[in-house]
Amino acid sequence: MERSSTPRKRLALATLCVTMFMAMLDNVIVNIALPRIGQDLHTGISGLQWVAEGYSLVYAALLLTGGALGDRYGRTRVFRLGLALFTAGSAAAALAGTPGLLIGARMLQGVGAALLTPGSLAILRHVFTDQRERARAIGLWSGVSALGLSIGPVIGGPMVDAFGWASVFWINVPVGILGLVLAARTLPDLPPRARRIDLTGLALSAAGLGALVYGLIEGPARGWTDPRILACAAASAVLLTAFVLLELRLAEPMLELRLFRDRVLCGALLSGFMVSFGMFGAMFFLPLMLQGVLGWAPTDAGVAGLPMTAAIVFAAPLSGRLTTRYGPRLPVVLGIALCAAGLGGLSLYGDQARYPEYLWTLCTMGLGMGLTFTPVSIAVLQRVSADLTGMASATINTLRELGGVLGIAVLGALLANRLTDGLTSSFDRLGLPTEAAGRAADGFVGHSGGASTAGALPGPVQAAVDHAFVDGLHLALRCGSAALAVTAVLVALLLGRSRRGAAPAADERPETEDTRLVPAG
Repeated sequence: MERSSTPRKRLALATLCVTMFMAMLDNVIVNIALPRIGQDLHTGISGLQWVAEGYSLVYAALLLTGGALGDRYGRTRVFRLGLALFTAGSAAAALAGTPGLLIGARMLQGVGAALLTPGSLAILRHVFTDQRERARAIGLWSGVSALGLSIGPVIGGPMVDAFGWASVFWINVPVGILGLVLAARTLPDLPPRARRIDLTGLALSAAGLGALVYGLIEGPARGWTDPRILACAAASAVLLTAFVLLELRLAEPMLELRLFRDRVLCGALLSGFMVSFGMFGAMFFLPLMLQGVLGWAPTDAGVAGLPMTAAIVFAAPLSGRLTTRYGPRLPVVLGIALCAAGLGGLSLYGDQARYPEYLWTLCTMGLGMGLTFTPVSIAVLQRVSADLTGMASATINTLRELGGVLGIAVLGALLANRLTDGLTSSFDRLGLPTEAAGRAADGFVGHSGGASTAGALPGPVQAAVDHAFVDGLHLALRCGSAALAVTAVLVALLLGRSRRGAAPAADERPETEDTRLVPAG
């Protein structure tokens, strides 16, 4: 493909944006369908947890692997393979008649997403060579990716109501087929790098990240001292330590650890991780508040996120222009600060709050997310050479995904502990057995995407549950806000003083054997 062909560039960008939207959408859209899945497939909370989290488990564990395979066998080829697997997994999920088959199909979707995601950003960099044009393209690509995360519940609720739960998977099939046709016609065939496959590194990173993500997902439900969770933590520590030691010894490692010597890269990667930490936690628990405490229907709870979606769509392209003109520091730090302000503001509203009162917090968080995602990607691409973009893209997305899983786990643990403590005190005052507090808490907080005790308890007990949940949610939101506020300060220091204009990308500088990374400035 001629890199100067504007129409084909636009088609290539559209192909990459649509497929990334689809991959990001599947992180969240299934949550709104879980109650119907549980009814039709006769599965309980544990099965529903894995329907929701099996995708992100495999996705996070294999992202680095996807980047390395793309570098070795060709990024476009691996991208197409990933898209084909994702589409096949979507069809299998829609046809699944048992919980096990559905969980397996979700994991196949995760494999496909892990293969196509790293190649997407690397191909985009190759297609758009002009710095300003590339920044705009990355802005649109990042905005569409973030849009997929935020709009999932908005479109998922009406689809489930009208067509059943399988529709949230069937929607991916025609999109995936169209993407495969467009990819064959518009995406350049990028040559593979002649390098040895780091099979040991692939195995250690996938197993180590898999154990870590599994432990984080299961920890809140099983308890952090459960033998299985402790075993996962120990296995993850050993495997990831072995992975780091191995990569330090290899001439051509799967993960270039020199990335982390560059303070700008560290600041950008920290930004992506922490924004996902705070915002994924908020987006996971806010529907519980709307459905479990305020009594909203799933469709209404999904539509409530539209202002956040609109703010992301507005801010993502704007952040690309700001980065081109002022560098990444301004939009990244401003975005993180807005996310912190939105989370903190949301914690000011209780179970009697009306939607217009806290609408501003959703808009603020959407602006923050939209401002942050694009310059993080641009900053990383400007600091690495072309041959490292697949691996760098995989690193960005791995940290974002792990940040989201960790945010749900840590903030969820804070919420659950405060909820149980509050219910214990309330049950004691009401003359009820305090051991029932734990069961009431488990009935409200879970990964089922909106399990609620509403209507199943006497009035005073229901009021106590609602109050305790809101109190726990406020604690989680304030802790997330504080963590993001600290992150904003750290990132401002790491990114340094903004310079007017974007720095040239590494592949446009004179490059030698020893200058594959831009020196930290």
